[in-house]
Amino acid sequence: MSLAVKRMTIYPLSFPLKRKVSHATSQRSVSAPIVVSIELMNGAVGHGETLPRDYVTGETNTSVIELLQGEFLKELLAFTPQNFPEALEAIEALPSIAEDGSPCPAARACVELALLDAVMRSQDRTMDDVVGWQGNAHLGLPGSTRSCRFSMVLASESVESIRRTATLAKWAGFRHFKLKVGMQNDAARMNALLRVISRLLSRDRATLRLDANGAWHLDEAVVALRRWQDVPISGVEQPLHPSNDGDLVKLKRRCDVQIFHDESLSSMDDAERLFEMGVADGFNIRVSKCGGLLSSVRLAAFALKRGIDVQLGCMVGETSILSAAGVRFLQTIPKVRFAEGSFGPLLSAYDVTRKRVRFGWGGRLPTIGSAGLGVEVAADLLETHTPDKPIMIEL
Repeated sequence: MSLAVKRMTIYPLSFPLKRKVSHATSQRSVSAPIVVSIELMNGAVGHGETLPRDYVTGETNTSVIELLQGEFLKELLAFTPQNFPEALEAIEALPSIAEDGSPCPAARACVELALLDAVMRSQDRTMDDVVGWQGNAHLGLPGSTRSCRFSMVLASESVESIRRTATLAKWAGFRHFKLKVGMQNDAARMNALLRVISRLLSRDRATLRLDANGAWHLDEAVVALRRWQDVPISGVEQPLHPSNDGDLVKLKRRCDVQIFHDESLSSMDDAERLFEMGVADGFNIRVSKCGGLLSSVRLAAFALKRGIDVQLGCMVGETSILSAAGVRFLQTIPKVRFAEGSFGPLLSAYDVTRKRVRFGWGGRLPTIGSAGLGVEVAADLLETHTPDKPIMIEL
C-alpha cells in the first residue's frame, strides 16, 4: 500500500522533572517536549519528538507547532513515495530553513523522526539500510555499542548535590563525567567533584569535560581554563557564545584545550564553518537540535572523515522516543567518544512508552526494540501528559 501520510497528530506534552537541572543559561524543573505521531495510508504509525531551545536554534514550542501546522503540513501532503528509497529521499529533503529564512531544525527533527519510524516499520528496514542508501558503507552495526558508555552530567548549582551525585555515579560504575560551568560557584563545585574522582582521573580511569553553555567571554574562559590547567580535562563544550565563535581561534592559542561545539552547531553549514576556522575538535550532535537522525548521521560522517571527535548529546527532559533515537545513532556511528542521555526514570517519573529507555550499570547502552526507532509509544500516555487537547490533522 501507499506510503503517503493519512494523519498527523501533535502532542504538546508537559510533565515535571524529579529535580531541577541548571546550567549557565537555563534552569528547568518542567519538561515540555513536542511529540508528533504520523500514520501512513498503509496503517504504519511512527513517532518523533523535539524539544525546542530558543537560545540554540531560535525556535520555541509555539513556533514549532505553527510550522508543523503550516509548512511541514505541506511537506506531508506532498509525501507520496512508492518505495523505501523514494521515502528516504523525500524525508531527507525536508527543510531545515523555514520560508521566512529562519532555522527550523527542531521542527524538522520531530517530523523526520516520525516519518522515518513509520517508514522503517512499514518496510521492515533498519538503520543499516538507511546508511547504505546514504552511501555510508562504513557506518552501521555495531557502531559504538561495544565501546561507548553514557556520561554522568552534573548540572546543579549546589556543591553538595555535585558531590553526592558524583559519588553515586562513581559507585554505579560511571567513568565519564561532565560538569556544567559558567556559574558563580564554579571553583567550589569543581573542587567537590575532584574530591570524588581525582584518583580515577590521575590513573586515566575516568574522563572529565566542562560545559559552559556559551556563558564565558574570551578573557573569562582563559582565566577559568588556566585555573584548572593541572586538571586532565578532556574538552570544554561551548566555552563562548555562538556570536563570539570568531574568538575561538584566540582561545585555542591561549589555552591548550579541546573544544566541543554545541550551541554553535546545528547544521552542515555550521560544521563546515567551524572546520574551516580550525577550531572543530569535537561536535556535540543532539538529534533534536540537528534536525533529526538522518541529519545527525550526516554530521557525524562529516566529522569522522575529518578527524573530529563525535559526541552524542541529549535534551533535558526528553522522553524515550528521543532517547531511542540516540541509541540508534550510537548503533550506527563508530568511534563516538562521549554519549549523554537515556536517563529515563532517574530524571523524570513520566514517559510515553511502556518500556522506558535508560542506560545500564556504568552507563552501558540500553536495549531497544528492532522495529523503527525501537520503542512502542502508548497513545493513552501521550494523551495523559498533553495538558491541552492533541492537535489532529487528517490529510
